[in-house]
Amino acid sequence: MKDQRHPHKESFSLLLISHTGGKSRQFHLSLARLRLFFFLLALTVFALIGLIVLSATEHGRQSALRAQLIAQQHKNQQLEADMKILEEEKSALARENGLLQLTAMSQTATRDNSDEEENQTDPDFPGLYPSSETGLLIATYSPETPYLSINTHIEDHIVAAANGTIVSVTSDDTYPVIVEIEHINGYRTRYMCRQSAQLEAADDAAVQAGDTLLVITADNTQLDYQVFLNDEAIDPLNVIDAKG
Repeated sequence: MKDQRHPHKESFSLLLISHTGGKSRQFHLSLARLRLFFFLLALTVFALIGLIVLSATEHGRQSALRAQLIAQQHKNQQLEADMKILEEEKSALARENGLLQLTAMSQTATRDNSDEEENQTDPDFPGLYPSSETGLLIATYSPETPYLSINTHIEDHIVAAANGTIVSVTSDDTYPVIVEIEHINGYRTRYMCRQSAQLEAADDAAVQAGDTLLVITADNTQLDYQVFLNDEAIDPLNVIDAKG
């Protein structure tokens, strides 16, 4: 009868000894369990490494996205600033273009009633420019602001646009001096000075075209000039002579 020998399973023993109580404890581990332990340990380590790498990659991606977002915001802000500058330049050019078309007329205004061209106009029609010499037109008539705005300087003269009679010399919170003249054919003109000026006119006084109504006493004094026809405000440029 042959001896039947069973193969011995390889195992490992782990002995734990307490240094304080002198007790010991022994654990027996089979090779299969030990291999399973190391496999699970390795799997756990690889999983942790994968999580760390994935976390670092995600953090880097988010950092890159934040940097791109900040850069885009800076670009947008710069574009908005550039657009604002362009709009301002466009508006300035439009105003300059409009005013240049009217500057020649305002700069040729004169108080000399003896000029031959002046004598050819109807003195009863309010066709004279209301400011002498250097009065520069800075704003035109509109329904919201039914008057011309004229920039004047020291010693400029505000003159009557036509023959007529002064019907009022008044003031209010906006205009320290307001002079109103009645003309024939339903015309009426109003001269509204936003700063104090030397008054050269009086109520009920008769004036001739070109007579001085006010003498400007401060630089950059604004005169707002109105023309009425049958008590309706009209654009003064429609009645001012082309030569000013």
